[in-house]
Amino acid sequence: MIVLKTIFWILWRIWFYIVLGSMIVLLFPFLTLSILKEKWYPYFFMLARIWAKVILFLMGFYIQADWKQELDSKKSYMLIANHTSMIDIMLMLVLIRNPFVFVGKKELSKIPLFGFFYKRTCILVDRSSSKSRGNVYGRAEKRLKQGLSICIFPEGGVPDESIELDGFKEGAFRLAIEHQIPIVPLTFGDNKKRFSYTFFSGSPGKLRATIHPFIETLGLTSEHKKELKESAHQIILEQLKNYNS
Repeated sequence: MIVLKTIFWILWRIWFYIVLGSMIVLLFPFLTLSILKEKWYPYFFMLARIWAKVILFLMGFYIQADWKQELDSKKSYMLIANHTSMIDIMLMLVLIRNPFVFVGKKELSKIPLFGFFYKRTCILVDRSSSKSRGNVYGRAEKRLKQGLSICIFPEGGVPDESIELDGFKEGAFRLAIEHQIPIVPLTFGDNKKRFSYTFFSGSPGKLRATIHPFIETLGLTSEHKKELKESAHQIILEQLKNYNS
């Protein structure tokens, strides 16, 4: 049985990268055109959502989403979620229809094909550089002024799989307060189990997600960063415990 599982995991993981790369190649001309001008980003976002939907479908995943509050297509938001899997990006793209920009680690820009578009459309941050972290705020402000939303995984790097939910960094909450935009906490209940960073693990199946009621920031100041951070962390952690109970 363990031999069969190992063969399945190897073939399934290889299939993931084949699908991921093939979809980028297939959409390459359209993706390339969509990044020629910043104002065309919504078209890139639409193509990215197609890319994400196809990958999740062909990997055998299906989504069960529980919406506690709907997003307004005319507003900008700060999207946050727990982060334990490579498919977190795909799931976020499928769930959220409002065009948004990821704030992500610079290292991902080195991935062939994916990295080409990643570094041209996302806000990259080198977590070892204070200057790089500071530049995030200026780039995020520009995107918000264009009517886009921002997505940050506030745990930072992917935590050890034994950690249910790592501590949150303050960047997402500082940005949300500065721009007075609502924070939208999302809990991904099955991504770690279905497709973790451990190679010999995972399986097709259900991906549960909860889109929680928004946390408003109107009228708040930088003094409320810690309070917001702890509140959002507790919301996501409690939902994770509910999923795992």
